[in-house]
Amino acid sequence: MSEPDIFYILGNKVRRDLLSHLTCTECYFSFLSSKVSVSSTAVAKHLKIMEREGILKSYEREGPFIGPARKYYNIDISKTYVATITPNIFWYRGLDLGDEHGGEIEINLDLLKESPENLLEMIDLFMRATKELEKVLEALRAIESRRDRLMKSIKDTYLKEIGDMTQLAILHYVLLNGRATVDELSDRLNLKEREVLQKAEELDRFVPLRIKDSVIEVDEERLKAKLGGETDAGED
Repeated sequence: MSEPDIFYILGNKVRRDLLSHLTCTECYFSFLSSKVSVSSTAVAKHLKIMEREGILKSYEREGPFIGPARKYYNIDISKTYVATITPNIFWYRGLDLGDEHGGEIEINLDLLKESPENLLEMIDLFMRATKELEKVLEALRAIESRRDRLMKSIKDTYLKEIGDMTQLAILHYVLLNGRATVDELSDRLNLKEREVLQKAEELDRFVPLRIKDSVIEVDEERLKAKLGGETDAGED
């Protein structure tokens, strides 16, 4: 399959919201329709577009009760996209999140500090800069591959040990964004603000959070204390 038109996909807020919900778990159609503020017909159209582009895949599965099978969707791609948009360059690259790079990657920024004096030197410097950029992209791919596997493990472990999907959705959003406001989560999860706070307080029993002034984030000091300081091992 050809490279998906990722800018077209992400250029629509409804599609971004659908993808955001699907990063937490696979979802059936009616559940996804309830999470966005457009008609079910529009949701079906957006899902069809993303399935056509290879972003999603769908399948049918019998539900727990007698009735027609439900159609489920999940994300069928594992990539990081890097883009540069300036008055001089439009460029983007899709990086497959496969096996991460082994060993260290050295990046020599000194190569980029020279002052070219003529056109040929400028071209030479640009080509050197491109080679250094390739190293950066390889390092980014390795880090994103590790993050992707860690997030999958976090989701699988949380659902197995705690089993609360709403708590997991809050944790997922906070981890990806660093912090989140109650208002953001209320809008994202289609919950009342007091319900978000209640779920965050329940989540805090398992993952230390800092909940202050309607902002929720992981409490790193309490997290390190729970780990017994092992996250600082080897640091100066």
